[in-house]
Amino acid sequence: MKKIALVLMALLFGSEAFAHFGVVKTSNSVVEEAKDAKIIVDFEFTHPFMQAFMNLEKPEETGVFINGKKELFTNLQVHKKGGLDTYQANYELKEPAMYSFYMIPKPYFEPAENKFIRHITKTIVNAYGYGEGWDKPLSLKAEILPLTRPYALYKGSVFSGVVYYKGKRAKNIIVEVEYYNTQGLKAPNEDFITQEVKTNENGEFSFALPFAGWWGFAALIDDDETIKKDNKTYPVELGAVLWVETKE
Repeated sequence: MKKIALVLMALLFGSEAFAHFGVVKTSNSVVEEAKDAKIIVDFEFTHPFMQAFMNLEKPEETGVFINGKKELFTNLQVHKKGGLDTYQANYELKEPAMYSFYMIPKPYFEPAENKFIRHITKTIVNAYGYGEGWDKPLSLKAEILPLTRPYALYKGSVFSGVVYYKGKRAKNIIVEVEYYNTQGLKAPNEDFITQEVKTNENGEFSFALPFAGWWGFAALIDDDETIKKDNKTYPVELGAVLWVETKE
């Protein structure tokens, strides 16, 4: 009976066991010519390896930092995936610059974990060979600053970053890593779906990227904020999330 109960629990709650990821990814991560200037920016909340999408409420804030100057998006459009809400924005890269697209979502309550989840998510696009400023902070509450250039990465590259929380390096925290699996890859078992690394005393981590495509890094931090729901107070898991793309 105990085995049957465990199997039923796995079937009922298996999707919640997989890692949640905020997603910000672009139709191009490097733009060199004006003909490619118009890009699509996707905003999602998902289990990326399983391609199991979750409903994303309209984010509190989305936009782009252009060489450090913030521009908010007002043209978000609902884009359905599996009947669930994701969002898209159309954007034109008009000048040589480093473009950091980001999302600050509304907190999501996860009953299986008894907490709220809020993943501050970004990705970085280099336009017209600008090549500078990819390691600059955006002054977000939580973020990953690349130590490796976060674009024009080959499959097999080692990516390194440093995690910041409230402007300080976050040491000894878990960084979940997951592949945005549009290739239909099968994991040997569930432990392979979400990889984990840990930041060192300086808040730094590294990970080798074995496949071509998009990779998400989510540094998970216990926030100093709590949220009340149904007369109870719940903790908030703050994620500093960065997406990078690798090519063959």
